[in-house]
Amino acid sequence: MNELIKVDNEAQTISARELHRALEIEKRFSAWFETNSQGFVEGEDFRGAYLKVQGNQYGGEQELQDYALSVDMAKHICLMSRTEKGKECRQYLIDLEKAWNTPEQIMARALRVADQTIASLNQKVLEMKPKAEFFDAVTDSKQAIEMGQVAKVLDMGIGRNKLFEFLRAEKILMGNNQPYQRYIDEGYFRVVEQKFTKENGETMINIKTLVFQKGVNFIRKRLEKGVNA
Repeated sequence: MNELIKVDNEAQTISARELHRALEIEKRFSAWFETNSQGFVEGEDFRGAYLKVQGNQYGGEQELQDYALSVDMAKHICLMSRTEKGKECRQYLIDLEKAWNTPEQIMARALRVADQTIASLNQKVLEMKPKAEFFDAVTDSKQAIEMGQVAKVLDMGIGRNKLFEFLRAEKILMGNNQPYQRYIDEGYFRVVEQKFTKENGETMINIKTLVFQKGVNFIRKRLEKGVNA
């Protein structure tokens, strides 16, 4: 089939400017489209105005307003033109639709969509892989990690200090950020004592809360519950 009108085969739309050219309309494009788009619904029959870059007579570029028309709208405009060229363009679009709707073409479009979906999913997997590997490394570990690392592993838009605040509000941690005994007994947390010496020689003890694998999963579920509450 010789190409009479350039058509976006993927979207199955026709450029209004391309149709204007194919119909050999002498009337200015903007005025022609304003008249011929009456009764059609933007967003359903045609997409809103967009800018199309083309070369001008001086070798530069200019931006021209255009519209993406549905095939049905384009056929209707062809019919309204009441010219031999309109009949020719309308028949071309009818024949093109028939070609689009053959089993082979339908299958080809389905395969292209499937390929695009797979490519998109593969890209998401690649983007998520470092986070997933980090999460697996932490949750498979028998070692306990600090709360800052927990916030990083969960990657739920909440930092270390906000995570402490959330766990205190949930009555999982006490006011000093140490877990209640029941959560230690569950195997979620452990506390360690860290000794340090001040400049004056005085020995001090700092209590740090660490989180086990079970605790990371436990915190994640509590956060998700809080988000969906």
